[in-house]
Amino acid sequence: MLHRVSAPAAIALLVEGPLATATLSRAPVNAVDEAWLARLDEVLGTVERAQGVAALLVRSSERAFCAGADLTLMRSRFDSGEGRARMVAFVREMQRVYARLERLPQVTVAEIGGPALGGGLELALACDLRLAADTARVGLPEAGLGLLPGAGGTQRLTRIAGEAVAKRLILRAEVVSGADAAALGIVQWAVPAAELAQRARAIANEAAALPAEALAHCKRCIGAAVSGIDGFEAEMQGTAALLASSETQRRVRQFLEKRR
Repeated sequence: MLHRVSAPAAIALLVEGPLATATLSRAPVNAVDEAWLARLDEVLGTVERAQGVAALLVRSSERAFCAGADLTLMRSRFDSGEGRARMVAFVREMQRVYARLERLPQVTVAEIGGPALGGGLELALACDLRLAADTARVGLPEAGLGLLPGAGGTQRLTRIAGEAVAKRLILRAEVVSGADAAALGIVQWAVPAAELAQRARAIANEAAALPAEALAHCKRCIGAAVSGIDGFEAEMQGTAALLASSETQRRVRQFLEKRR
């Protein structure tokens, strides 16, 4: 079933059965401003509430996946304490919305076809799965501007790729190729640019074909493993809930019948 939820200029959302696709489309490079961030928050809310949606693919229609915070906006707020306070509040809102993306019960897939820099890479790091064109450019170069990656970049990159990789990229303002990002563990796959869209959709569809409830419990348990929560108890709670699920029972019966 094809359902176009809405398609404003900043981010379009398309729901096709168990797969939702959010297409970032603020020309020319998906620079993040308040309106764009509010639209992303709205999209996440729609996906979060959607019945039967198991996966969300995040992609771009522009030459960049996302170039990060709008520097023109930032520059306009440098010169006063009030302006700087508004900019800090904006970065805090980026943290909140990206955390909401990270917490979605659906499996999230970032398709990185072009530059993902600063807040753009931070957006991708909040997704569960990331694949990049081998020619894409990714990095957290904020230190080169006298800033830091404050929308979760220091935390998520360290968790995902380790302290050594995080220090290499952040403390040198280094930007690497998609191929190097895969070698460093920043993305899980790097593919030729011509194959990226097809591969990303295939990966998203593979996830979408799995039971949404099981995926949500799996995500919750994995999250517990990296947050210090008792993940073993989370596994028990999830197991109890899934054993009572009619979809789980149907799949187990079907599997056993095939074996017979």
